[in-house]
Amino acid sequence: MEKDRFILFGRYPVPGRTKTRLIPFLGPAGAAELQRHMTETVFRAAKLAAGRTGAVLEICFEGGSANAMRRWLGTGAAYCRQSRGDLGQRMEAAFRRAFQEGCSRALLFGTDIPGLSAPVLDLAMDRLRTRDVVLGPSPDGGYWLIGLKKHARLFSGTGWGSDRVLSQTLAAAKKLGLSTALLDPLTDIDTMEDVHNLLPGWRNPGPYLSVIIPALDEVKRIEKTIRRALCRDAEVSVVDGGSRDGTREAARRAGASVLKSRKGRGVQQNHGAAAAKSRVLLFLHADTLLPEHYVNHVFEALLERRAALGAFRFKMDVENPGARIVEALVNFRSRFLGMPYGDQALFIRKDLFEKAGGFPETPIAEDYFFVRRTRRYGRTVLCRAAVETSARRWRHLGFVRTTLVNQVILAGLAWGISLPTLASIYRRRMGS
Repeated sequence: MEKDRFILFGRYPVPGRTKTRLIPFLGPAGAAELQRHMTETVFRAAKLAAGRTGAVLEICFEGGSANAMRRWLGTGAAYCRQSRGDLGQRMEAAFRRAFQEGCSRALLFGTDIPGLSAPVLDLAMDRLRTRDVVLGPSPDGGYWLIGLKKHARLFSGTGWGSDRVLSQTLAAAKKLGLSTALLDPLTDIDTMEDVHNLLPGWRNPGPYLSVIIPALDEVKRIEKTIRRALCRDAEVSVVDGGSRDGTREAARRAGASVLKSRKGRGVQQNHGAAAAKSRVLLFLHADTLLPEHYVNHVFEALLERRAALGAFRFKMDVENPGARIVEALVNFRSRFLGMPYGDQALFIRKDLFEKAGGFPETPIAEDYFFVRRTRRYGRTVLCRAAVETSARRWRHLGFVRTTLVNQVILAGLAWGISLPTLASIYRRRMGS
């Protein structure tokens, strides 16, 4: 027989569908990122409380799937989808199932309560030893937690979303002859004022994502690349390594901010990362176009708990049998060997980027070394969507020659040939 159960009511975060009241202030992905953060915080507290008492933790979710929730939050919990109906009907169904399965005490709570901790949950469960109903009141007249030790019809006829939810529930309990106990009030997150008061780290969150484009004499392509990247959730920065063809002016005209840097892709990308105001960094080549809704793909990929680095599938902007073969090889390497390269728009959380030490400032293969460097922190995730990269080098030299040169460089890296030597070989063979 199951003794106790913690029931966490939550939602799988999707930009544009999560914490919609905060989208005007945080953007679609920013609001979803806040929901992710709060859910993970409450989940850790609930997992700790359940683990030390032997209780079962159940994640009762909306959106997504059980597999998606498990990839995000991991093991140590049971996952089930919320039933249909209003909030009261869904909560009643969760409690009914718990008691039908032999539970003796059950606590149900949400994800939007920054003050919720394992000791608070311990106290709530302890109160159920001597009371039939435990409630955690909110200043707005609702409650953030309800605990029962037997099934009770407390949820019908309640004005959900009003300031009478708590009083109506207490009245219903009294009518049924149930004893009650109240915990200390806690505030849930509904408005930006709540965010400012309860989550200091989110007072000035900035955009969700920074697109960082290292460039050198890319005036012919930079505007299209920038315009494809511009969106509500992202800032776009071009880090120029000394262009003489009007790249900087074109980038500003397209809507990007422009930073000046020493020449070198690793140097330029590190410079852009240091200036970024976001929580996530995406490194984009100047001749590569991002897919539609790319921020959603980034968010989904980084939601996986084991993800350290992400990238998109590779596609070239030509219809050519040779291009299809190269794409298949690159995507096979990226998916099964976990080795995408820079022309696949690498992305990573900024704090992890800094922890990993950024890009090595080498004359060649900075992306190769960076991807290998991030492996110690987790796995590389490949998005289903593809970026579209210019085939200009491949058209100029031919698909066979370009592929051979790339393989020679990789072999040289494996054999320990010096990086200046490999860079020289690459420039000579590629005609650059």
